[in-house]
Amino acid sequence: MTLLRAEGLTRHYPLPRTRVLGPRPRLTAIEDASFTISAGETLGVVGESGSGKSTLARLVMAFEKPDAGSVAFDGKDLHSLSRPDLRRLRPEFQMIFQDPYGSLDPRRRVGWSLGEPLRAMGTDEGRKIADSLVQVGLHAEDATKFPHEFSGGQRQRIAIARAIITRPQLLVADEAVSALDVSVRAQILNLLMDLQEELGLAMLFISHDMAVVAALCDTLMVLKSGNVLEQGNAAAILNAPQHEYTQSLLTAAGTP
Repeated sequence: MTLLRAEGLTRHYPLPRTRVLGPRPRLTAIEDASFTISAGETLGVVGESGSGKSTLARLVMAFEKPDAGSVAFDGKDLHSLSRPDLRRLRPEFQMIFQDPYGSLDPRRRVGWSLGEPLRAMGTDEGRKIADSLVQVGLHAEDATKFPHEFSGGQRQRIAIARAIITRPQLLVADEAVSALDVSVRAQILNLLMDLQEELGLAMLFISHDMAVVAALCDTLMVLKSGNVLEQGNAAAILNAPQHEYTQSLLTAAGTP
C-alpha cells in the first residue's frame, strides 16, 4: 500500500538582485521530484550538501509549501489541508533531525520533551514516555534527567523516542546519524531497523553517505543541485550506477 506519494515537487528560493532590470534570480532547491513510499519501506535520498535533500524533507513534512507539485500522505494532500486538519494528522508522520541537542529543550527534563507530542494530541503521557525510552535502549528513569547529561548517541536515541511516541506510520530522518561517531552510527542504524520491523514504520532516510543508505534502504533517489539523477531499487543502483555523480558518491563512501 502506498503511504506517501510526491508528484512533481518543485521549490525555488529568490536570490538577491544583481541588477535593477530583469527577472529576480532564483535558486533551484528541488525540481520536479516524484516518488512513492509504501508501508514498511525505506526510501533513501542521497546527495552532497546543497543538493536539496533538506528542502525535500521540509516539503514532505509540510513545513514549507512547494511552488509546484503535491505531497499526499495516506491519500490526503498535505498542502491543501487546513491547519487544524494538518495538526490532527501530524502524529502519523514524524521527523528526526541531524542535531538531537537542538531538537530538545535544554531547560526541560527529557520526560517533558518526550511528552510534548502527546500533550498536543491530548492523550495521556505517563506510561508511554517510559515505554518509548526503554524501546530505544534507555531507562525509564532517564525521563528525569536533562539533555546535557547524555552523550550524543544517547540524545539521538531520545530524539528517536520522541519521534515514535505517537506511533507514526512514517519517519523522516534528515542526516540523523551524520553527526555521530562510526561505532555509535552503526548502533543507531541497527536501532532504526529494529524499530522499523517492530512498528511497521516507513522511512524517508536522508544522507550524504552512500554506505549508510546502502545498509538501510529499499529504494534510492540521488539528488544533485535539486535534480533527480537516478532513482529506483537501491540494490540495482548500488550495483550498477548509471550516472557518474552516483559513481563518485559510491567511490567517496568506499561502497562496492
